[in-house]
Amino acid sequence: MEGAPTPVPRVAERLILDGQQRLTSLFQSLHLNRPVLTRDQRGREIERWYYVDMQGALNPHADREETVISLPADRQIKRFGRDVVEDYSTPEREYAAMLFPLSKAFTASEWRVEFERFWEYARDKIELWNEFEEKIVKRFQQYHVPVIELGKDTPKEAVCQVFEKVNTGGVTLDVFELLTASLAADGFQLRSDWEAREQSLETAHPVLGDLQSTEFLQVVSLLATLSSGTIGCRRRDILRLTVADYKRFAPLAESGFRAAAKFLNGEMILQARDVPYRSQIVPLAAILADLGVSAQSISAMSKLRRWYWNGVLGETYGGSTETIFARDLPEVREWIKGNQQEPSTITNSNFQASRLRTLRNRNSAAYKGIHALLMRSGCFDFLSGSSVQAATFFDEQIDIHHIFPRKWCTDAGIDPSDFNSIINKTPLSSRTNRRLGGRAPSAYLRSVRDEAGSDERAKAVIASHCINESLLALDDFWGFYRDRAQQLLDLVKQAMGKDVTLDDPHFASPEVNVEEFDDGPIDWVAEAAS
Repeated sequence: MEGAPTPVPRVAERLILDGQQRLTSLFQSLHLNRPVLTRDQRGREIERWYYVDMQGALNPHADREETVISLPADRQIKRFGRDVVEDYSTPEREYAAMLFPLSKAFTASEWRVEFERFWEYARDKIELWNEFEEKIVKRFQQYHVPVIELGKDTPKEAVCQVFEKVNTGGVTLDVFELLTASLAADGFQLRSDWEAREQSLETAHPVLGDLQSTEFLQVVSLLATLSSGTIGCRRRDILRLTVADYKRFAPLAESGFRAAAKFLNGEMILQARDVPYRSQIVPLAAILADLGVSAQSISAMSKLRRWYWNGVLGETYGGSTETIFARDLPEVREWIKGNQQEPSTITNSNFQASRLRTLRNRNSAAYKGIHALLMRSGCFDFLSGSSVQAATFFDEQIDIHHIFPRKWCTDAGIDPSDFNSIINKTPLSSRTNRRLGGRAPSAYLRSVRDEAGSDERAKAVIASHCINESLLALDDFWGFYRDRAQQLLDLVKQAMGKDVTLDDPHFASPEVNVEEFDDGPIDWVAEAAS
């Protein structure tokens, strides 16, 4: 078993036919007392510790699954991989946060002694532990894993047959499948209803491509529970939906998704792959469905945009989202209706200047967001001069491309981590990108001026992309880099309606010396020309 000490060689008495991964996960998380080797959503290997929030686990209204906390190997939670925002790296910090490490599940008495000593034997903490031990810890210690044992003499054919029977139908049903079965008992065909709505939505609105049935049900659940006092769209909330609930709120949810698609298109988010956070469409659709025509006023749309862009650029929808959905729906709704209190997504979000340098591909919501903000600001294609609108976006195959071409940057020795940043990219048509090729900006600017018909028009076209044309003419990569970063930060400020955290000395002042960059010498142009 992975992580276990190498056993003394001997003839095995028992072999595990099925359940190896499950047993390994249990062994590593409960017994090994070191980080569990697992994988993230992209399949990359990571190491994690697992804890239980003691207070949350004892809350009868909490979802037990959500009280299990996953922490990185150093037991620190960092913002953008740098600033430590939560630290549980010592036992004392565990005690203070009342986070119980699952690696101590079978040696809990030792942890308990130090926990109670830390809290100076406070009566409420002792009572908390007693209840936690009874309801949580002992469940781990006393749980019986079901096992099918086959004798050594069992024929291989019989072993294979048992394996096949045990694994048939072993795929876990998702919440849509479970609700479909539940509503079918009341004579309602959920699947047929959903498939018709799905086809209608995705055909009319490309930005809703790959809309998931679960996302639709989450909006239905949010609307159905909005007046209940306990707003929610978790698995258990969805499974409580009745046929009457679905019939009442599904049409409203569908109208919310249509309104959400229109909103996204207005923000120049036009196709599914460019949506910064798919998950944020859920509360957006619920908010628009609930508010109806009252969401269409100038004031309401202005507030909705601020909430949306704070969610995108503050990157608040990257983790567990059901709780955020249930929080944002009433907060944004009341704010738009006149409540002076800004939603938590706005007050809690921030954008750090240094983040710009790390935005390099579509895996990042903020990368997609800045791409959309550039198009929304009214930029013109370098060569055709066409304003990037919904029509030209698809007709001219607009995508995000390098400003200082990749080949030029590579020849100049500029590090890919810099030239692949969003700072060096902008929306251009595929035709324009091909014509620019790998030429230096000073060379392709001549083509831009020829197409524009005048220097002033050419400058305006370039400026519409938050680019200083004179720096392109000089092939001054680092001057351009700093200047454009500042202009992009201004776009971010406008969208979020708040200041940006200037945590990067390269962007804090236009007087910064290029030599402060770690990437190399100042005069890249001279070096490239030599």
